[in-house]
Amino acid sequence: MTRDLTWIGWVATAMSVFSYFCRNQVTLRRIQAVAAVVWMTYGAAIGARPIIAANVVVASVAGWSVFRFGRPAKAPTDPEGPAGV
Repeated sequence: MTRDLTWIGWVATAMSVFSYFCRNQVTLRRIQAVAAVVWMTYGAAIGARPIIAANVVVASVAGWSVFRFGRPAKAPTDPEGPAGV
């Protein structure tokens, strides 16, 4: 008996589409990273190496961008205050 695994692909598709409705860029990239992992799961389940490979790249870039750009901005360190005040 063969299991129907297309639902995994549909979940990944829904997550990918949903991510574009996020206003916050960090949230968008986090959802894209998770969606890429779901895509990799689907690719592994159906034996599709191109799906796995493409989404390893997407998950890596999305994860890296969250790590690199997802931190809050540092407060100014000038004890004198803003210039010209």
